[in-house]
Amino acid sequence: MKRPAVTSLWRDRRFRRFWSAQSVSEFGDRISELALPLIAVTLLDASPSQAGLLTAAVWLPNLLSLFIGTWVDHRPDKRPLMIAADLSRTMLLLSLPAAYWLDVLTLGQLYLIALLAGAARVVFNTAYSAFFVRLVDRDHFLEANSKLSSTRSISFMAGPAAGGVLIQWLTAPIALVVDAVTFAFSALQLSRTKVAPAPAEATTESLLRRARAGMGYLLRHRYLRHTLACSTTINFFNLIGSAMLVLFASRELHLPAGTIGLAFGIGSTGALVGAVAAAPLSRVIGVGPLIAVGAIVFPGAIAIAALADGPIWMKATALAAAQFVGGFAVMCYDIPNNSLQAAVTDDRMRSRVSGAYSSINYGIRPLGAVVGGFLGTWIGVRETLFVSAAGGLFAVLWLIRSPILSTRDLDGLEPQLLSMSEKPE
Repeated sequence: MKRPAVTSLWRDRRFRRFWSAQSVSEFGDRISELALPLIAVTLLDASPSQAGLLTAAVWLPNLLSLFIGTWVDHRPDKRPLMIAADLSRTMLLLSLPAAYWLDVLTLGQLYLIALLAGAARVVFNTAYSAFFVRLVDRDHFLEANSKLSSTRSISFMAGPAAGGVLIQWLTAPIALVVDAVTFAFSALQLSRTKVAPAPAEATTESLLRRARAGMGYLLRHRYLRHTLACSTTINFFNLIGSAMLVLFASRELHLPAGTIGLAFGIGSTGALVGAVAAAPLSRVIGVGPLIAVGAIVFPGAIAIAALADGPIWMKATALAAAQFVGGFAVMCYDIPNNSLQAAVTDDRMRSRVSGAYSSINYGIRPLGAVVGGFLGTWIGVRETLFVSAAGGLFAVLWLIRSPILSTRDLDGLEPQLLSMSEKPE
């Protein structure tokens, strides 16, 4: 008798190692996401526009994702690239506490570290999609994504709370040492996760031509082009608000770092619930309809934080509620969406498509963050959060005339193959 999927995956040593690598680094990421803007706001007295520029710097390297992904795609073994990306982020993050101890920390250094660490993340992420399908069988895509997303959700729950305490006790720069250690652990575990490389594909195509083929494949794909448009719209408006959220909580709500971290941590239980519920909900209402529901609820959730007022406990509760609703909804969007993309993408195009997708989807984030920073200065931070919530609701319109809404499950879906116009000459 075939074992239940959950048993087979948990008994897969390779998957467990990869899962542990991802889980630990996700916890470290939560510390950095809180520490970097707090360094800018509390230690370097950054303005709203400067805080927006810092968030933009984190995501700016994604504009090069298409070319990085094309370069990654040409390398059969993606694992060494992922290890190198983790080790690079370890060294970059350790430079910040060193600068703090030497009393030479500046906003310029924060921007530079954000850019370089962002570039390393792009290398990791573009390699990840191809590595994932070599590690996990197609039948387990939804389950594996659910497991990885569940742990990511737990990191959003416990990470900010632990990060807030560490920042309050040790200061934000020193707390970044913990994140650096998590990337070193991830590199170690990946080095022990043996996965057979994909067969090498001989080609004489230039990098530019391969990149153009990847972008063309993405934009012509009957599923991917619609999820791309939806995700890009969500990301633009979400970054308008999220670039201002820590500043809003610190300066306008007057919440200490520990309280902010605790509110984010408690609220992020919604992401854990969503990660656990996404696969069953996909079976009940369908993969496509669940993606649509997530696309509506997730961007609108930040309005709850914008309504925060009253005593500290009420402000913290509103912040936590916004995180809970948004976290639940984003898991209901991401898990079925990632599984759908894995099912319908040609194996030969995975890293290129991942890079092209990120170039647009994540590449829009710096613009959103900059717009958020300037809107925060111009109309006010609270008002900017409302703009973020309202604008994000338009994302679901991209799904209305797509085949996604009628997609109930992944059975029968096949990768869309390269068209003749996209094949090498």
